[in-house]
Amino acid sequence: MRGQHPVALALIATAAGLLYLPLLAVAVYSVNDARIGLVWRGFTLKWYTRLFDNAAVLDAAQNTLLLAVVSTAIATVLGTLLAIGLLRYPWSPRIRRLLDAAVDLPVITPDIVFAAALVVAFAVLRGLWPAFGLGMTAMIIGHVTFQTAFVALVVRSRLVLIGPTVAEAARDLYATPGFLLRHITLPLLAPGIAAGAVLAFTLSLDDFVISFFTAGPTSNTLPIYVYSSLRRGLSPQLHALSTLIMFVTVLLVLGLQRLSGTSQGEAS
Repeated sequence: MRGQHPVALALIATAAGLLYLPLLAVAVYSVNDARIGLVWRGFTLKWYTRLFDNAAVLDAAQNTLLLAVVSTAIATVLGTLLAIGLLRYPWSPRIRRLLDAAVDLPVITPDIVFAAALVVAFAVLRGLWPAFGLGMTAMIIGHVTFQTAFVALVVRSRLVLIGPTVAEAARDLYATPGFLLRHITLPLLAPGIAAGAVLAFTLSLDDFVISFFTAGPTSNTLPIYVYSSLRRGLSPQLHALSTLIMFVTVLLVLGLQRLSGTSQGEAS
């Protein structure tokens, strides 16, 4: 930080404060013995204990983990195959631009627009097959639709770093397509695939809008539970739950950064 302009340092400090001070305040309130108000009445972990005794929270946590694990597994497979198909197949420049735009669209589309489109799509599909009713299945499909794009972008960047020369050398040595995929392409892509899976898992854990629009009466997730609790007023248990979600998210993001750094280091 030495040599930085004071204005730049002030802007960095202001941005960091706006981002992290509210999160720090929630963490402090989660260990405050006072139930309401801003008065500090001593350190306690009873709100975390009561949180784990709350059946509604445990049910929401189970739904959240189930949704995140299943949707991430499906999106990782689809995103990896999509990235390989985009870069390894000789598409024409026009078709490649259209496919790139189709992959980028779910990333930049506002969640509320995407969620509304999913509601309309499921309403149409329910007329064809009742299994497309709102609930866990619809939530998994909804999460996969946007997670796949993120996984494809991460894996595609890894493919670009690797380049086509390794695959060409393997084919010159008479490697079959199956052998090339299993023993060369996938092992080289493993850091990118893992990073994409962690990113997809984190996005699923934190998603609210798409989950809210596609949830059924028995498929509440932790973000939906937090939103529902806000209408009854803030409670220390809600602070504890928010702190735990934040902690898990931070761990996943740090893991993603580590995987990304390892991926770039190996490719270079």
